[in-house]
Amino acid sequence: MMREGTGSRLVVAASGPSSPGLRGRGMEPEASDEELMQAVAGGDGEAFAVLLRRHLPTVRAIGWRMLGSAEAADDLAQEVFLRIWQAPEKFDAGRGPFRHWLARVGANAAIDRLRERKVQSLDDDADGGGQALADTLADPQPDPEAQAVRVQHLRRLREAVARLPERQRLAISLAHDLGHGNMEIAEIMGVSVEAVESLLARARRTLKERLRQELVDASASRSTASRHEDGAR
Repeated sequence: MMREGTGSRLVVAASGPSSPGLRGRGMEPEASDEELMQAVAGGDGEAFAVLLRRHLPTVRAIGWRMLGSAEAADDLAQEVFLRIWQAPEKFDAGRGPFRHWLARVGANAAIDRLRERKVQSLDDDADGGGQALADTLADPQPDPEAQAVRVQHLRRLREAVARLPERQRLAISLAHDLGHGNMEIAEIMGVSVEAVESLLARARRTLKERLRQELVDASASRSTASRHEDGAR
């Protein structure tokens, strides 16, 4: 059954307090995701709000890693949860936990968006994502030189991840951003555990090689610049 809804209502639901109606029925915080989805299928907006508060960070994390910016991640989360509100019957508890299904829906939606913007440059997204991650991980009073090195490293890592093939990037996001094990990733992506291991191994190997090469190139550039300065003296 399709129901009406808007993205702005999703934001309000996520930021609001726990529902007294749900507490009165003994559904929060003890209710499982699957029980809440049953209530959502019956039109229970309060149950939906609980699910939203629980799992919005997960979908945002997938969106940030796959799409490269906080704004794109928020847009993706709005889309995913709006789909769930409008068509909750698409979730089948008999096929696995809600959180795995949600991650799969979020991942597929992110891949769809990537395919729609193939011609868009990754440079701006990589800059924004790298700075956001740097801000998140920064020490309260960092040493300026150490912080500059950290920001540069995070930017390079972000750019390298952004250039990975879609499925490798998704596997990396599920493993490192969301902490899923290989069996969970396999279920979410609909592949074998061996395929997940291969995707992660290839992604890590590619990232290691790209970062190593960038360090070599940067070192060579500094050496060249130093020789030019010495020659000019």
